Amino acid sequence: MNTSVSAPAGIKGQLSLRQRLFASPETKHLADTIDAGVATIEEGLSQELHFADALADVSARYLFGAGGKRVRPMLTLLTAQLGEGTTPKVITAAQALEITHLASLYHDDVMDEAPLRRGVPSTHEVWGNSVAILTGDLLFSRASTLMTRLGERAMQLQSETFERLCLGQLHETVGPRPDEDPVAHYIQVLADKTGSLISTAARCGIIYSGAPEEYEQPMVEFGDKIGVAFQLADDVLDLSPESTATGKQAGTDLRAGVPTLPTLLLEQQAASDPAAAALLARIRDDAGDDSPEADADLQLAIAELYAHPVTQATRQEARRWASEAVAALAPLPAGAVKQALSAFAEHVVSRTA
Repeated sequence: MNTSVSAPAGIKGQLSLRQRLFASPETKHLADTIDAGVATIEEGLSQELHFADALADVSARYLFGAGGKRVRPMLTLLTAQLGEGTTPKVITAAQALEITHLASLYHDDVMDEAPLRRGVPSTHEVWGNSVAILTGDLLFSRASTLMTRLGERAMQLQSETFERLCLGQLHETVGPRPDEDPVAHYIQVLADKTGSLISTAARCGIIYSGAPEEYEQPMVEFGDKIGVAFQLADDVLDLSPESTATGKQAGTDLRAGVPTLPTLLLEQQAASDPAAAALLARIRDDAGDDSPEADADLQLAIAELYAHPVTQATRQEARRWASEAVAALAPLPAGAVKQALSAFAEHVVSRTA
């Protein structure tokens, strides 16, 4: 079993997010504060991801070393500026939540059979499913250990977030009930799988900086809605032919049979549109066929779906959720933090990777 696989280091993609958040004159002064906080978090993560066991040490650091935008820590640091700023507790919470996010990626890639993550082979492709799952479990455990340092409330936040992550994955796996609207079911899955962790990250910045308590609920609503917008934008990116930019093979979710909003909308159209029904049939048939011919046709079908109106509708839906996330910020005071959070919402739906 290979234990010496390495991945390119660095925080890929962070620069474009940073540029977007702090582009205006009102927010530029936050850049140094957030940069310093991210550097501290990054250094701490490198230490917290160390395991005495040789295999665990390599596998646990694998996706961390592959980079990432550190979106959740940046949100924690940003909302903390509404209180006392980057306190030691804010740093600890941000580290724990980023490790939780990393752990979820190990599990997601196994369940989705994703061959790539952050531009490198997924962990299960390197060590197999069992090691990938157990590494994710180890990371969840390490994140929980970090949260215990912050007390009972932090432990409760972590457990509630973990519960939503698991429920989101469970509901995605079993699918909607016969009497349930598939699109509504899907949106709830996104809120649980993606929104829960983003909202907790933003909320922890409020809690552990001593910011006013009335800012917590807006952060919960903002995080849940921006998580849905984020994933809907990812649904579009999943179909993008620019796989080198996204770090994933085009149509990864389609190939694994994972529902996305474009395919759900295509299913709705297929009942009355023969062309939509034909495209949907090709996708389903080719996704289950490993032959080179089927793979070539699937690539063509993915390109057709990318250009289809249902994908444009998904882009529009992502923007609607992002707009609602910005509206949730109304109770926050006017200023740089609020502007940066609004810029983050725009970045989520306009990014290309």
